[in-house]
Amino acid sequence: MDNWIDGKPVSLSPLESQPHSPRYTASSQRDRESLEVRMREVEEENRALRKQLSLAQSRGPSHHRGNHSKTYSMEEGTGDSESLRAGIVAGNSSECGQQPAVEKCETIHVAIVCAGYNASRDVVTLVKSVLFHRRNPLHFHLIADAIAKQILATLFQTWMVPAVRIDFYDADELKSEVSWIPNKHYSGIYGLMKLVLTKTLPSNLERVIVLDTDITFATDIAELWAVFHKFKGQQVLGLVENQSDWYLGNLWKNHRPWPALGRGYNTGVILLLLDKLRKMKWEQMWRLTAERELMSMLSTSLADQDIFNAVIKQNPFLVYQLPCFWNVQLSDHTRSEQCYRDVSDLKVIHWNSPKKLRVKNKHVEFFRNLYLTFLEYDGNLLRRELFGCPSEADINSENLQKQLSELDEDDLCYEFRRERFTVHRTHLYFLHYEYEPASDNTDVTLVAQLSMDRLQMLEAICKHWEGPISLALYLSDAEAQQFLRYAQGSEVLMSRHNVGYHIVYKEGQFYPVNLLRNVAMKHISTPYMFLSDIDFLPMYGLYEYLRKSVIQLDLANTKKALIVPAFETLRYRLSFPKSKAELLSMLDMGTLFTFRYHVWTKGHAPTNFAKWRTATTPYRVEWEADFEPYVVVRKDCPEYDRRFVGFGWNKVAHIMELDAQEYEFTVLPNAYMIHMPHAPSFDITKFRSNKQYRICLKTLKEEFQQDMSRHYGFAALKYLTAENNS
Repeated sequence: MDNWIDGKPVSLSPLESQPHSPRYTASSQRDRESLEVRMREVEEENRALRKQLSLAQSRGPSHHRGNHSKTYSMEEGTGDSESLRAGIVAGNSSECGQQPAVEKCETIHVAIVCAGYNASRDVVTLVKSVLFHRRNPLHFHLIADAIAKQILATLFQTWMVPAVRIDFYDADELKSEVSWIPNKHYSGIYGLMKLVLTKTLPSNLERVIVLDTDITFATDIAELWAVFHKFKGQQVLGLVENQSDWYLGNLWKNHRPWPALGRGYNTGVILLLLDKLRKMKWEQMWRLTAERELMSMLSTSLADQDIFNAVIKQNPFLVYQLPCFWNVQLSDHTRSEQCYRDVSDLKVIHWNSPKKLRVKNKHVEFFRNLYLTFLEYDGNLLRRELFGCPSEADINSENLQKQLSELDEDDLCYEFRRERFTVHRTHLYFLHYEYEPASDNTDVTLVAQLSMDRLQMLEAICKHWEGPISLALYLSDAEAQQFLRYAQGSEVLMSRHNVGYHIVYKEGQFYPVNLLRNVAMKHISTPYMFLSDIDFLPMYGLYEYLRKSVIQLDLANTKKALIVPAFETLRYRLSFPKSKAELLSMLDMGTLFTFRYHVWTKGHAPTNFAKWRTATTPYRVEWEADFEPYVVVRKDCPEYDRRFVGFGWNKVAHIMELDAQEYEFTVLPNAYMIHMPHAPSFDITKFRSNKQYRICLKTLKEEFQQDMSRHYGFAALKYLTAENNS
C-alpha cells in the first residue's frame, strides 16, 4: 500500500539522507556516485539497443505486427530473475525472426491515484524514474483530487516532455463508490480507488499498469508492459506476492488479517487487463466480496489490498503472479532480499512502509541512493525526443517553436530575448498549503520571489507578516530537496500553513525575476496583494494595517496602488523599529536610510519622504521616471513584463504600466518596510561588469517604451519624454 494522501507522519521525506545524519557516510556518497555512473551507462546501453533494434527491423519483415503467440518468449512469472532476463533478450532478439516484446512506438498506459501536496511530490519522483528508462510513448491516467490536479497539471504542462500524455480523473467524484468501506489505512478513502478503475478509465482502454506513488523504477517500464502478453485463460490481474508475513496472521496475538492465498499479494504494482475484467463483471465481484467480509472484519487494514486478496482467495485463477523483483517491498521484516541477487536484478522498488526511507533493510543505503538520485535528477534532461516515434501535435510546443524561430540568433541580445519565451518547469504548492481568506474581502497576500541564497530570510519574514504569503523559488531539482529539508527542519515554517511555495526550476543563464513574480501573483487566493521583495522585512503589524487601509481607501472600487515606503539598513544586526517614531529617530541617527538613497535616489524619490515624516493621512504622488515603489494592489493588476530578466528595469516597467492604466499612487503614512543587507546578487554583478548586458538592457527598455506607445497611444508619450529628460 501507499501514501496517496497527506498523512504527515508518512510523507516520503529525504530527511534521513542529510550529510549531517549519522547514517550518511563517505561510502554511501561513493555508492551514490557509482550509481550515477551506472545510470549513464544504462542510457548508453539503451541507445545501443535501440540502434540494434532499428537495424534488425530494417533487415526484413520479421517484425511485422501480429502473430503474438510466437513473439513473447519470457518465462512464466516464477520470480526467477535469470529466466526473465533471458526472456527479455529472447523477446528483443532478431536472430529468431521475433519482434520486440513491445512495439517500438506502442503507448504504455499507467494509472496512479494521487491526492494532496505530499503525494504530488512523490509522483514526480516516480515519473522521473519511469521517464529516465523509457523508450516508448507514455499515457499517464491520474486519479487526482483538486489539489493534486492543480499541481500536476501545471507541472506536466510546463515540463513539456515529448511523447507523454496526461489525463486526469476526479478522485472526489469517485468517493461515493468506496466511501461505504471503513478503512484503517493511512491512505484513507483514496487508498480504495484502485478498485473502481474499470469504471473510471476509458471503456476502450484494454490494459493498464497501476502504480502506488512510493514506487521507483530501475528498468524500462516496457519490460513490465510486455508481461501482459503472457496472461493465459482467465488471468486478469498481474501481482507480486506480498513479502511480509501480514496475511499469514502470525505477527502478534489475535492478529486477524483479511483472507488471502498464502502470503497474499501486494497491490503497489498491478497489471490490470481491463477489457476482460469488465466482461467478468469485476465491479460486482469485488463489491459482493467486500460486503461479505466486512460483516466479520468490520474494516480494511490495508485498503484496496485487502479486498483484492479476498477476491483472489475465492478466484485464484484471476491472478498471474509476477516475479517479485517487479515489486521489491521495503517494509521492515520482509523477504525482499530474496528477490534479487545482483543490482541488475532490480526492476521496481516499493517504499511501502510508513517509515519510507527510514525502513530497515540490509541494502537500504543502496535503495535510498537510487531514490535520491531520481529525486534530485534534473527533470529538464528528460525532455528528450523518442526518435522514430512522432509525438502528438502540441499547440503550446508548436507556438513556442514558432516564437523562437522568429528570433535572430546572430542578435547580440538573442539570449535575453529567448528567455522571454522559455517555459520553466513549475511545481506549485511544493509544501502543504491551507488557507481560507478572510470573509470581509480585505485580505492581503505578501508576494515575493527568491533563490537559494535568500532562503535565510523566510523565517524572519514569517515572524513579521502573519498573513498569507505566496513565494516563487528559483531552484534546481537538487536545491528543491535542500529547501524541503530546510523547511521541514524549521519550526517557524512548519507552523505556517498559509505560505504557498511554488518551485520554478532553473533553466538558462538568467534569473527570470518577472516570471517568478507572475507565478507568485497568479497563485494567491486573496483579493489584494502586497508586491514585495524577499530582502525586505515589513513592519510588525503591517498585515492588519494594510487590511484597514484597503477599506479606508476603497481599493475594491478604485484603481489605486498603495505605496509602502521603503528604507534600508547597512547593519546585519538591527534592532527593528516598532513604530514610525522609532524609525524616524533611527533615520536621524544614521542607523537607517531611505532605500537606495546612496546609489539610486530616483527609484523612490517620488514617495516624498520629507512629507511622509509628518504625514498622518494618505497622500497622492505622481509617477516620475524610474519610479519603483513597493505597492499594494488588487489581484487583477497587470503582470510583470517577462522581457526584463536579472537586474534592471524589472519593477520600473511594471510601475510604468500601472501608471499607463491610470492607477493612483497613494503613500501610506504609517507603513514601512526595511531592506536587510546581503551580498550582491550574481545578476547585479553581471550588470556592473558586462557592457553587453547593459547595452541589451537599454535596447529592451526602448522596445518596451515603444510597445507602451503602441498600446496606450498618446498618453504613453510622457514616458519617452521623461526618459529623455532624466
